[in-house]
Amino acid sequence: MSRALANTAGLERSAAPGIATSAVVIGEAKLGTQSLLSEGAVIRARDRAVAIGVGSAVIENCVVIGTCAMPTVVGRRTVFGHRCLVVGATVGDLCEIGNASILMPGSRLGDRVFLGEGTLVPPGMELPSDVVAVGRPARVIRTTSEEDLERLRGLRGGDLTLPSPSFTTVRPTLEGLGMGQLYAYRDTTPTIASSAVLFPTAEVTGDVVIGERSIIGAGVKIIGDSHGPVRIGNDVQILENTVLHLLPENELIIHDGVTIGPGAMIHGCQIGARSVVEPGAIVCDGSAIGVESVVRAGAVVKQRSRFSDNVEIDGFPASEMRRIEAPERPAWALVFNDLPTPSA
Repeated sequence: MSRALANTAGLERSAAPGIATSAVVIGEAKLGTQSLLSEGAVIRARDRAVAIGVGSAVIENCVVIGTCAMPTVVGRRTVFGHRCLVVGATVGDLCEIGNASILMPGSRLGDRVFLGEGTLVPPGMELPSDVVAVGRPARVIRTTSEEDLERLRGLRGGDLTLPSPSFTTVRPTLEGLGMGQLYAYRDTTPTIASSAVLFPTAEVTGDVVIGERSIIGAGVKIIGDSHGPVRIGNDVQILENTVLHLLPENELIIHDGVTIGPGAMIHGCQIGARSVVEPGAIVCDGSAIGVESVVRAGAVVKQRSRFSDNVEIDGFPASEMRRIEAPERPAWALVFNDLPTPSA
């Protein structure tokens, strides 16, 4: 399934989707002709619920997730910048999505929408066609100008025409591969429970222990190369392209039943049992999240912050928003059918 990437500007090249060697497709996705999936990008398509339109590009380290209940549909000649996270969203034609933007379930973007870098489009938000939006949460700051369209034309090779829809079904790229990469650090090798699952592109280094039935998703990096341990409990999910690390003389403890969404950054903290960290959130060193709490998408929990049990946490920097009941495992979490089949 791996092939050289085509030029994003023209539609006259090979019609087949371009999929980089290090890109990952989980499940069956529908990719348009001339679409691109760049290095380190991940598509997770349950029930064929991801469709990327003709000439659209999912650039490095993006994650795109769709399920039957929350499909992701991307229009034609739309481009996502580096490290974008797209979960159950609908995006129109000729959009420019800035680096590290987050689109949450049920969000909808019209045609020719420009998102500034780091924009968060929360669940259910709709942005009309021909607008520029920025912020967390997104807010429309103006309609698109002739200068915006001229810049867009330049990024699309001088041509903003839209070809007819045409799709190829792309099947999983990880089937039959081994399960993850383990690396020693100072003679300490990670310890992985026999029932845990590491996706083939996951990498785990050093003083790391991963408990029973836990799942480490595609592109995840868990780095235990400092003086403190990394301990991951039972029934934990750490999802696509998340990074776990810690400073020296620190520890990183993820308790049982935690779900960490794609593209998160978890650094030398403690996360209480059955809590949820949503896509793109950052939890910094020395902080602690209580039991059965939720860190909202894109939130930044600053160093040495402390939060009690059963709270919603959001903001930049994050603060307690309200008390909540125990969260359920999110619809964007992995299920058994999402897991790769390893080689014998």
